[in-house]
Formats: sequence, structure tokens, C-alpha cells
Amino acid sequence: MKAFHFSAKNLTGKVRSRVSASLIAAGTTLLMGHGAAMAQVEIKLGHVGEPGSLFQLSSDEFAKRANAKLAGKAKVVVFGSSQLGGDKEMLQKLKLGTIDMALPSTVMSSEVELFGMFEMPYIVKDRAHMARIEKDVFWPSMAPETEKKGLKVLAVWENGYRHITNNKKPIKVPEDLKGIKLRVPEGKWRVKMFQEYGANPSPMKFSELFTALQTGVMDGQENPFTQIYSAKLQEVQKYLSLSGHVYTPAYLTVGSKRYATLPADVRKILEDTAKETQAYVYAEAAKAEVDLLAKLKQSGMQVNEVDKNAFIAASKGIYEDFGKEVAGAKPLIDKAVALGK
Repeated sequence: MKAFHFSAKNLTGKVRSRVSASLIAAGTTLLMGHGAAMAQVEIKLGHVGEPGSLFQLSSDEFAKRANAKLAGKAKVVVFGSSQLGGDKEMLQKLKLGTIDMALPSTVMSSEVELFGMFEMPYIVKDRAHMARIEKDVFWPSMAPETEKKGLKVLAVWENGYRHITNNKKPIKVPEDLKGIKLRVPEGKWRVKMFQEYGANPSPMKFSELFTALQTGVMDGQENPFTQIYSAKLQEVQKYLSLSGHVYTPAYLTVGSKRYATLPADVRKILEDTAKETQAYVYAEAAKAEVDLLAKLKQSGMQVNEVDKNAFIAASKGIYEDFGKEVAGAKPLIDKAVALGK
């Protein structure tokens, strides 16, 4: 039996034109599908901040800048308000590769104990001091430790200076915290700090905080103005005490394994953009400190100064414990303190 060879010559003109059109359409669909697939590389960035928070502003600004440079090669999509989970859950998801980026803060000390250095009260004097710590302490000694845990920090941003709010009374000295049920983030050194001060601290997800304060499960909490205001905690808290007890950096973090699968040019854009966004973050943070304090006062919160020297004196024990318990911590603390002089 003679084999049939497909050829346009075997077809009538009308059929031939239909086949040609079909082949062209199929080819176009394949090409379009390929382009769509290329554009669908979605980089999920999760954070716990509410709309208007510094986390939200920082993440959205980073995404806007990165996406302009990526030009369709990939797209950063931001999920705020704990949509991808609490901080601890998101760190786990980074390791598993189910999300791409997160913006943890305090919780990093539960992954890498050296990050507890930033839990030490009053260790960071201002952002200029933080810049020196970042250059001489963070990148050489702390960032490499995250990679041992399957994580990689792309840039150091900010959560901010933390202050105490509660519904019982103004907090002026550590003794005023005695017996107060205080929500703290999921990091053991913040728990130890407030135990030293006499409070009754409990770690809790940020997403659960408003309800806990509203129902009286917690009397108070501690956070930067940007988190207090954006989460509307002023609606369920009466007193704001300007303790500024801890400055918390935030870390734009990826999971090492999944991140390594991205093309090298995409990674370079993400890393460069992450670092350049820091200046925007710091400018917004400094502005928010003034603007949001005014708004919190206008909301009816009673605001008071604290005796910072009393808090510093009460913090001696936690520095000692951290230096003893965490290998390599004391030299880093000493260096960070020296950079502030």
C-alpha cells in the first residue's frame, strides 16, 4: 500500500487555506502561551502589617520598583495583613518553598539566636547607629547564620521604635508593669525582657492582637506607632507610654532553595531593589514617628514619657543572660555598643 505523504499539493485551495490558518493560529497560541507563562512567574511577598503600616508601604514600594525593572520577566505580588500566615508560619513557608519572600522582624530571633541582639533594650540609638551596626555587625556576622537555616536576607528595613500601650495606667517605670498582661511578638527575648520588668508577657500573633485587647484577654502590648495606628489599637487602648525600649529592624527574607531557582538576572534585580528601597523605608519611618504620634494623641490616647534610665537599669540582667546563653553574642553586643559611642 502506497504511503500517503501530507502536502499542500494534495489539498484543494479552500481546504489548503483552512489548514494554513489553523496551523498559524496554533503557532500563535503556543507563542502567546509561552509569553503568558513567562509573565506568570509570581513572586509572593507576605507580611503581617495592616494597610497604612510601614510594612505595607515598604513592601508596595519595593514591588513597584522591582516590577518596573523586571519588565515582565517576573512579578512581585504583595500579600499583607497576615494573608499568608503569621510571621512564624511565613518563615516555615519560605523554607518549604511555598512562598517566596517575607518581611519578619522580632521573630527572626526564634530562627537565629544572634538576632536576639536587636531585642536588647536601648542597644540601637538611632538610624545612623543602626547603619553602622548593619555594615559592621549584621552583614559579616548575622546574615551568614540565616543561610544555615535555609533563609537569606536581601535587605534590612525597619519595623521601628517600640512603645508600650495598655488599659490600666500610664507606665513610667518598670515597676508600673507589674501584673499587666502584655502581648509580645514570638521571640523569647522580648518575653524575658518584660518578665524582668515585672509584666506578665505572652507571645501572640499580631493578627490576633486587636481582639485580645478588645476582650481583655490582654491588658496591653508594645509596638511601633505605625503598627499601633494601622491596626487601630488606639480604639482599644487608653495609655501610650513612650518607652522606645527596642528598635526593631525588619528583614526582607527569602527561602534559599526556592530563591536559587530564579534566573540570575531576576535575583540581581530583587537584591539591588531591596537594598535601594531602604532609604525610602527610613524616610517614611522618620516621618511616621511625628505624624502618627500626633494622630494617636488626637484619637484620645493619654501619652506620657517614661524614665528611660530606670528601664535601662532594669535591663542589665537580660544583657547578661543573652551574652551567656547565646554563643558568639557578647562580642557582637560589645561591637554594636561601641559603634554607638
